[in-house]
Amino acid sequence: MTTEHIVIAGGGLAGATAGKTLRAEGFEGSVTVLCAEEQPPYLRPPLSKEFLLGKAGEETVSVLPPGWYQENGVELLMGEPASSIDTTRHLLALAGGRVLQYSKLLLATGAQPRRIPLPGSDLDGVMTFRTLADSKRLRGLLDGGGKRVVMVGSGWIGMELAAAARSYGNDVTLLGLEDIPLSAAIGPELGGFFRTLHEANGVQFRLPASAAEITGQDGRVTAVVTNTGESLPADLVVIAVGVVPDTALAEAAGVELRNGILVDASLRTSAPDVFAAGDVANALHPFTGEHHRSEHWHNALHGGKVAAKAMLGQAAVLDMVPYFYTDQFTVSMEYSGFPTLAAGTTPVIRGSLDEGSFIAYWLRDGAVVAGMSVNQRRVQKPIKALISGRIPVDAGQLSDPGVPLEELLPAA
Repeated sequence: MTTEHIVIAGGGLAGATAGKTLRAEGFEGSVTVLCAEEQPPYLRPPLSKEFLLGKAGEETVSVLPPGWYQENGVELLMGEPASSIDTTRHLLALAGGRVLQYSKLLLATGAQPRRIPLPGSDLDGVMTFRTLADSKRLRGLLDGGGKRVVMVGSGWIGMELAAAARSYGNDVTLLGLEDIPLSAAIGPELGGFFRTLHEANGVQFRLPASAAEITGQDGRVTAVVTNTGESLPADLVVIAVGVVPDTALAEAAGVELRNGILVDASLRTSAPDVFAAGDVANALHPFTGEHHRSEHWHNALHGGKVAAKAMLGQAAVLDMVPYFYTDQFTVSMEYSGFPTLAAGTTPVIRGSLDEGSFIAYWLRDGAVVAGMSVNQRRVQKPIKALISGRIPVDAGQLSDPGVPLEELLPAA
């Protein structure tokens, strides 16, 4: 009989996947998963997409079936976040006072919405967006349409929420610090594609502009005043200006931090027997030789698997090509690659932005480092192969729809 006890602090995709992987790999010791929310681990991408739009029920966002934890001997503690770690004695204290002894510990504490010190942000009708409860609340507020919605933030989440709000028939105005939305992530040309898409569907932009003040009456929001002095009438304000990694637990324990919890390619932290995965982990990637912190579900999914195997002593590393997707109005987009390597380069386009069906490739030193497909199916696998193989390619062939992507790959 084993007395090993693996504790997972964090009830998101990374934590749940780690627990599942431990059992799949034959670990017979105790496993405890701590959820800060009164909710079993769930997926975040649907919260701003199909769940928010009412196209999927709550059961579809669960990482694992409701009975899986008990059936597999995994203790699931909901509403019981960790409060402190003693890395020397291998002890983890919970907010409720209980103390757990661990043999290995996984920190999968995720991230929290970035908050800005904005006058009026405490008014009724002003909210941030991160959790299942947030998505439920926002869906109820948007349903039926007819509201004046001001979205603060022009990143991926802000754009997805704007699309959902407009799809419900609300008036939507979006504020952002960039001249073109998403341009920091994918460049001005492709950011312009998404702006045109939103404007064609009735979303209004104020760019670049920021919220200077939120005003209200009788405790409820009535308008957002921008830094240019414009007053935008508002029944609902959603602040979506990114997230920050939730490192408080690790920091108090003396675990090394750098833009999140610093970990190696096997997700080990600076503390003995302590690992980190998901949004909170800044992991060394073998492909680039640099640390990367990703806030996308694909990273959490694979990070949970790698952390579990590494905790069991296996030679596991987080070496997959990063991936994420977005759905906005009639556009379905998938992106694979390394944004830091793509930064500053001009994408090669295959297809037509005007027709809304294309692939964009970013090259560095003659090889693809990132690829984004819009309304194109089954192309991400060869794109990932081009990236991971560091395969030299000709830009003319990349842009030519008549050249199958598979022909650019070496013969098997």
